Amino acid sequence: MSETLGKSAAKIQEALNKYGLELKVVTMQDSTRTCVEAANTIGCEVGQIVKSMIFRGKTSGAPVLIVASGNNRINEKKMKEYLGEAVSRPDANYVQETTGFAIGGIPPIGHVNQLKCFIDSDLFQYSEVWAAAGTPFDVFCLTPEQLATITQGKIIDVK
Repeated sequence: MSETLGKSAAKIQEALNKYGLELKVVTMQDSTRTCVEAANTIGCEVGQIVKSMIFRGKTSGAPVLIVASGNNRINEKKMKEYLGEAVSRPDANYVQETTGFAIGGIPPIGHVNQLKCFIDSDLFQYSEVWAAAGTPFDVFCLTPEQLATITQGKIIDVK
């Protein structure tokens, strides 16, 4: 782990500091780009990895952040029930423009736009979870309760 944060990770550390929760971004030696890579690099279960996925409302075009357990596949049909409209997976450019981050390092906070957020209830079976901090090498550890606090997300069943 490195002590010096790059620009994107430093931005997330600044965002975390605003909550007064003493959460710390760390830079890993190996990639945390995928859930499996992250779990292997961190030394935790895949389910403890917070994957931040951006979807787009098919009617409104509005971005939606779904924060899911690394084990789970998001049921897009179920998301329609929560949102009142179908969602689609946008391209990488839309994700970058909406969040300010590239796919593979999208954090659950610190985006350039305010996003409606939903949190996978399965994350709450763990005492700690790990989220991306802006790059494929930067992460931070927090409790699911802290995740809910900082994202103001609605807790749902995503699968």
